[in-house]
Order: sequence, then C-alpha cells, then structure tokens
Amino acid sequence: MQIILLEKVVNLGTLGDVVKVKDGYARNYLIPQGKAKRATEANKAEFEARRAELERAQAEKFAEAQALAGKLEGLMVQVTRKAGLDGRLFGSVSNADISEALGVQGFSIERSAIRMPDGPLKQVGDVQIDVALHSDVVTSITVSVLGDQQ
Repeated sequence: MQIILLEKVVNLGTLGDVVKVKDGYARNYLIPQGKAKRATEANKAEFEARRAELERAQAEKFAEAQALAGKLEGLMVQVTRKAGLDGRLFGSVSNADISEALGVQGFSIERSAIRMPDGPLKQVGDVQIDVALHSDVVTSITVSVLGDQQ
C-alpha cells in the first residue's frame, strides 16, 4: 500500500515521503495513529496544502522533546521491590513501573518511550535506561532498584 507520511517514522521516512508498506502496518498502525494517509491524488493535494502547518507542528514537538530531555538528563528514579538476600527481586521492574515512578516526580512519559533492550530489571542496583521522547531525541536516566527484605 502506498502512503504519505504525516510525521517522521523511524526506519521508514520523514514528513511528506510517499512510501510503500504492508497493508496491515498501514491499516492497523500508521493510519489510526495519524502518522500517515493513503497516497491518493486527493490526499496528496490536501497534504501539500497543509505541509507548512505539519512541518511547524513537527518542529514544535521536537522542541518540546528537547526541552524535556534537558530536564530528564541524569535524573535518578528509585523503585522499591521485595528482594531476596542475594539481591534478586521476587518480581521485576518493567517500563510501566518506571513510567509510574517518573509520574510521581512530575514527568508524564509513556511506557512505550522507555527502552529496555535487556527486558525487565530483576536485580537490585543502578541501571542506565534510555528514554526515547521523539524519533530524534533520546536521553538516559538512572533507575535505582532498591530491595525491600520484609
């Protein structure tokens, strides 16, 4: 399916690119999320009419993400979980837990923005975690997992 991208999509293209993707990816993700439209002649004309508005909105999102990244850079988040004597947790700390801990500190970060390539944390200690606020803005925070031995 041919689509017009309405914003930058990682590993696919930038604003205004006409790309060919699988039908399911377009119908189930890109179009419902507002990231793309079908590449019909009417939609191409509408896109060209709104191009400046979309570029301005994308620049504003990028500036907001950079400002938030400046605030988050080097931030330490503490999460407490039950742990055994050897430092292993009886559960795990997932991206949802980190998002909730950031919310307590006043930052509204979606859990999908928190990148955990090694999966959930299962040990007590400090870990560097990447937070992707925008496709071009990635910052790192420190998550300190504390063991509670009750």
